[in-house]
Amino acid sequence: MPQPERVAALGGPAVALTAATTIVAGRAERQVATHLARTLRRATGFPMPLAAAATPAAPTVELTLAAPAGLGREGYTLTARNQRVRLAATTAEGLFRATQTLLQLLPPDVETTGRPGPWTVPQVEITDRPRFGYRGLMLDVGRRFVPAASVKRLIDQAARYKINVFHWHLTEDQGWRLPSRAFPALNRIGASTQAGWREGGPWFYTEAEYRDVVAYAAERFITVVPEIDGPGHSAAAMASVPGLNCDGVAREPYHGFDVRVSVFCLDEARLPAVRDFVDKTFAEAAALSPGPWLHIGGDEVPSVTREQYAAYVGLAGRAAVANGKRVIGWHQVGDGPLPPGSAVQYWGLTHEDRPAIGTAEETESVRLLRRAVRQGAQVIVSPADRAYLDMKYTADTPYGLRWAGLVPVERAYDWDPVRVLEPVVAEGQVLGVEAPLWTDRAYPGSHRLPDSTAVYPDPEVYLDHMVFPRLPAIAELGWSPERARDWPGFRARLAAHGPRWAARGIGFHRSPEIDWAD
Repeated sequence: MPQPERVAALGGPAVALTAATTIVAGRAERQVATHLARTLRRATGFPMPLAAAATPAAPTVELTLAAPAGLGREGYTLTARNQRVRLAATTAEGLFRATQTLLQLLPPDVETTGRPGPWTVPQVEITDRPRFGYRGLMLDVGRRFVPAASVKRLIDQAARYKINVFHWHLTEDQGWRLPSRAFPALNRIGASTQAGWREGGPWFYTEAEYRDVVAYAAERFITVVPEIDGPGHSAAAMASVPGLNCDGVAREPYHGFDVRVSVFCLDEARLPAVRDFVDKTFAEAAALSPGPWLHIGGDEVPSVTREQYAAYVGLAGRAAVANGKRVIGWHQVGDGPLPPGSAVQYWGLTHEDRPAIGTAEETESVRLLRRAVRQGAQVIVSPADRAYLDMKYTADTPYGLRWAGLVPVERAYDWDPVRVLEPVVAEGQVLGVEAPLWTDRAYPGSHRLPDSTAVYPDPEVYLDHMVFPRLPAIAELGWSPERARDWPGFRARLAAHGPRWAARGIGFHRSPEIDWAD
């Protein structure tokens, strides 16, 4: 999972990994081979030595970059036959995706430490490549801070399902989590609150922690996309930098749950201060994030004119480009000028937007999407009523909201990223899909502000429950060809992952839609 493009079962006895198995890799393949060897050694207890060449008749797992060019950057082949497993790709990234498939072909105990086995792989030939180049998971740490170690744990889990983008929502009304030398108050004041937490912390990532997360993700071929939201969702910044407010006075830090409670002052007199703030904070984010993208936010902005909003989108876009980054923004940024190479992230409600396409009742979300596409922007598809991981599974599940409706596993899976927006967006204009996880109500009974922060579980408890089992559904939409997907097949395959999650200590939601394996 995700379902490969082509799978051919070969039959015959399974290929066994034993104490004699060697991992064969050249210098170009060594990084991925080392990562695989580390995982297999931990699980099996076998030495799994790395060698530059295979020994005749010895059991091997071979990694090679000798593969057909048509596989693309992330495609691969996997062949298990006659005591040998061969992974082939054109890039190290493709090889890494192949190793994740190999781990899924092994028994669930591969997720644990020092089990006796047996460690077998069915004889099979797999040819695989992704449908879309962008397959993302977003984590909101602005409202609920998640420690760096837990962020890395989540990235590791996402990599298992060939997610290749980690969208880090770092700034919000309730907190500023990006380290800042240009504006130290962002970390002293802006990082002092969380949603429901009046004071504490400070809750932000040091430069060392941030770089460590980026490096950890890169080892798993996941690109970190930082988001600095604006001009709305900006109360933490406005509490830290007085010049962002029209009266020049810092506002009080915000710890509530409401949206549309803040916006940078975009009056002509204050615009230079806003521009200076954006220029400097974008430069800081860009310096820490080697990937090609910077997310500028742009959603849920109260009480500004269209001209003021467009001015902000323009200055934010220029700041991103000046730092060597391509722009991503929520689909509302279609109302402003977008630099070439931009992408917009659609988070609308498909049950409202899709039926109205092409009619006189076309929704604002669709109209903004049209404006973005006319500017040449690609689209990341993240509909709230399908892909938002903070929505409740059912009315009775302990965490989450339901403003976009309930999102059980089947609803998260049974849609298509292109069909849902046709003809506004064609397949070639879809950059990919993303599953956002917001954290503003990350506790049971989330209809009101809590009386005590004691009601909040550890962040990993909330993350595990909301992410699994729905993230594999979104991952498959991004990776697998449309013809290879069907709900009954997905449902059966998903059931087999329950023991794997349990072995890894993931407290997943045991949805009654799935007949979970023991």
